[in-house]
Amino acid sequence: MDEPIAKGRLRAYKTEYDPEPMRARVMQLLKEKNETYREASLDSGLDHQAVRRILGGRRPQMHICILFADHFGVNPNEFLELAGWPRLKAFDIQTADAQNLPAEAVDVAMQLAKISNPTKRKQVAQAMTLLIKEYFDA
Repeated sequence: MDEPIAKGRLRAYKTEYDPEPMRARVMQLLKEKNETYREASLDSGLDHQAVRRILGGRRPQMHICILFADHFGVNPNEFLELAGWPRLKAFDIQTADAQNLPAEAVDVAMQLAKISNPTKRKQVAQAMTLLIKEYFDA
């Protein structure tokens, strides 16, 4: 059963925050976009020190995770989980979105969603995309 958001937030406040996964993911995305800390902060709609605070080990608040995710083009639940916050159902893939997909595509997507490490999940998705592209280009 899903935990109510209020309880999830309270649990997050009581849990020690490990900044390393968030730090590593933000650094990866900065490198991919070739952005400075300042550029990413301001382009996300935040103050110029926002990225520096995250990289310094501070847990970003939920709205900051959502703004960064929007800026970097990733699912906000990825940043929320990295920061120790609960997932928000609003950002989960809805079954209605999958209704137009073949059953085997939904099965693959569900298996991919089970990979809890966001970096590994992205790597697997990129590898699958490359395999599919090479299959059809051959």
